[in-house]
Amino acid sequence: MYAETGWGAWPPETFERALSGTWVICTARDDDGVLVGMGRLISDGALHAFVTEMIVAERARGAGIGAAIVRCLVEEAHRRGVHDVQLFAARGRAGFYERNGFVRRPADGPGMDLALPASREPAGSGERNS
Repeated sequence: MYAETGWGAWPPETFERALSGTWVICTARDDDGVLVGMGRLISDGALHAFVTEMIVAERARGAGIGAAIVRCLVEEAHRRGVHDVQLFAARGRAGFYERNGFVRRPADGPGMDLALPASREPAGSGERNS
């Protein structure tokens, strides 16, 4: 699903490590059991949670799957006592998150990304499609 949606292609061991560090994962499957969506939440378990991958297969978009996954992740964070849920929206996707209860930070709001030299960028980095 990562490669299909432009999230990059990493070795399976990388995905295994990422998933093992996940606090909450929510997946969606079609009627045939094929994975069509997923979202991950990482957290310190007390103050903050962060939505990482939010991926819905192109063929399944527009059916409410992404909204259901976001809702599941947020509800589970709240159930576990964490109410500060954050995310970075990929280019062109902020509207989706706004429709699902998130607000943009003001232009002068806090937040930074680590800028790695081109030679140190991880494989598969770049624009993401979800």
